[in-house]
Amino acid sequence: MSITDPIADMLTRIRNAGRAKFNSTDIPGSKLKVAMAKVLKEEGYIRNFKFVKDGKQGVLRVYLRYHEGTNAIYRMERVSKPSRRVYVKSEDIAPVYNGTGIAILSTSRGVMADRRAKADNLGGEVLCKIW
Repeated sequence: MSITDPIADMLTRIRNAGRAKFNSTDIPGSKLKVAMAKVLKEEGYIRNFKFVKDGKQGVLRVYLRYHEGTNAIYRMERVSKPSRRVYVKSEDIAPVYNGTGIAILSTSRGVMADRRAKADNLGGEVLCKIW
């Protein structure tokens, strides 16, 4: 099975695991996905994550966070797709869901949340929005 958009696959696996009230979900690993999981943990959307080496590409295990039985992630949306990349300048970064959500950006200094990118005056590719 070949996945044409691995980031969309990651978001879908997290979304489905949250709806099924799973404690964790396994995602095929990559450096970009690990960086995205790090941002999700820093922003409080997931409890934790770990990278498990399996002799191949590895597995990213994401531990989901729930608050009083509801998933911490209300919605996840892929913005930049392989067919249509979306780039923004630092001054054009708009708040997600009136500032309660985040956008994950891939910048020249790595993957980070929109607030940090704006503070560091960095633009980049908008990977996804989460609230």
